[in-house]
Amino acid sequence: MHMPTTAEPPRALVRIVAASLVGTTIEWYDFFLYGSAAALVFNTLFFPSSDPLVGTLLSFLTYAVGFAARPLGGVVFGHFGDRVGRKRLLVISLLMMGGATFAMGLLPTHASIGVGAPVLLTVLRLVQGFALGGEWGGAVLLVSEHGGAKSRGFWASWPQAGAPGGNLLATGVLALLAAVQSDEAFLAWGWRVPFLLSGVLVMIGLWIRISVTESPVFLAAQRKAEAAAAAGAGEKPPVVEVFRKSWREVLIAIGTRFGENISYYILTAFVLVYVTVHLELPKSDALNAVLIGSAFHFVTIPLWGALSDRVGRRPVTLIGALGMAGWAFAFFALLDSRSFPVITLAVTVGLLFHGAMYGPQAAFISELFDTKVRYSGASMGSQLASIIGGALAPIIAVELLKDYESALPVALYMSCAALVTAVTVRFARETKGRDLSRDEVVDAAHARPAAQPQGSVPLGG
Repeated sequence: MHMPTTAEPPRALVRIVAASLVGTTIEWYDFFLYGSAAALVFNTLFFPSSDPLVGTLLSFLTYAVGFAARPLGGVVFGHFGDRVGRKRLLVISLLMMGGATFAMGLLPTHASIGVGAPVLLTVLRLVQGFALGGEWGGAVLLVSEHGGAKSRGFWASWPQAGAPGGNLLATGVLALLAAVQSDEAFLAWGWRVPFLLSGVLVMIGLWIRISVTESPVFLAAQRKAEAAAAAGAGEKPPVVEVFRKSWREVLIAIGTRFGENISYYILTAFVLVYVTVHLELPKSDALNAVLIGSAFHFVTIPLWGALSDRVGRRPVTLIGALGMAGWAFAFFALLDSRSFPVITLAVTVGLLFHGAMYGPQAAFISELFDTKVRYSGASMGSQLASIIGGALAPIIAVELLKDYESALPVALYMSCAALVTAVTVRFARETKGRDLSRDEVVDAAHARPAAQPQGSVPLGG
């Protein structure tokens, strides 16, 4: 195992982690706000239909469009992030996401301009997805490359906590508005408030993010690349290098995120539809259950990341994947109780299992790739998983519920997805302790049996 890179001084590292966490929280706030609104109001305001589930399905189709743009964002941001640096691209992604979300709050509805309303909404959703496609890789790499190997799982998991942090903030604002407004007022104008609030949040995040320094690992790699270029040794674009030399690692990243991605959007987006439309309970019940579950999720993600520093990325991820595969069936059985405390328990436990998959993920995927292609590789792997996983999850779940009028097919779908992640991680190599400053193709490490932890089998080796 390589000697770990030297970590930043604790105070500097905390500032970098805080900047990444605040930025990812704001970007996920924007992204999840759309998902919550798609389940609660967009089906009525932008996709009116006589069948509530059909309107919701159309609403979730535009929700999926945001995911479709994420791989493109991953390619573009990854390319420039590997060439000019992580920090600059993170500032651009924050501005793009915040601007699109703020504009959504100003959109006219279907009643005002007809079909133009959902078209404009879809365009802005594409901008959101493009921006988020570049956000995740940059945020986790900035932290991973500043810190040393010993506690990388813990520190890199904090930007991951931005996802439940953003969901907590988005759901909290919507729950507050739902509590103090009538349904009529919320549909008329109240839903616009959290979207317009994004403008203020982005200014705060931008001020914090600009203050951090560039990754020292990237700067060292950049100097090496410049020296090689001066000597006449040109380099291929990072995305080409990723698919030429690290395609196995891209597949590992996709498989690792597959079950995590699908389960998360069922636990936090589809649950709003299931509780409010299928069970016909107040939307406050669904929103508050997700709100409480997200609070536990936010706190426990770094704990799972810290545990991965002690026992490895693979064992912790397996706990989450296998736990989710079984909990999927209990989840819907508990929702069907129609009891708010029981619904809250169902969501919270599900998110705890999700956190075990999500917490170690930032360090694990960062450790799969070399510095000169790390932004591109991490972004492509994670965002391709988002298309085949998270983008389709609410749509498939709604369609299964509509066709079978039962949650059992949805539970099977959720469980099988978690098992895909379990199998992927079982056959991947352990990455804990890798020195990120070492510029080596991970495939070469697969050929060294001594580097393999007991019980692991390299994928594609």
